[in-house]
Amino acid sequence: MTETPDEEKPEDPNVFTQELNAKVARKLKAQKNPAPGIWFGLGMMGLIGWSVVVPTLIGAALGIWLDNRYPGTRSWTLMMLIAGLSIGCLNAWHWVTMQDEAMRSEQEE
Repeated sequence: MTETPDEEKPEDPNVFTQELNAKVARKLKAQKNPAPGIWFGLGMMGLIGWSVVVPTLIGAALGIWLDNRYPGTRSWTLMMLIAGLSIGCLNAWHWVTMQDEAMRSEQEE
């Protein structure tokens, strides 16, 4: 008897069992570690924002203090504001990189 394209050959039982075990393992892992909700994502955005804002404001405050203490032709406020912003951006970049590595290692497991 000839087979039509719609008919499928029976798969190897070992392959089917392996696929089924992989699906069950993924489902159990998803139940143990539920996906974080929208509030978690918003909280992370806020955390990253504050990690940039706080050093920037500290730099600006230090710059204002230096301008009042040591007046001159250069603006300490602007220099410290840029330094604080740079430190904050580096801080946020470092934190995001660490989180990305943690997520990738979790996916590999």
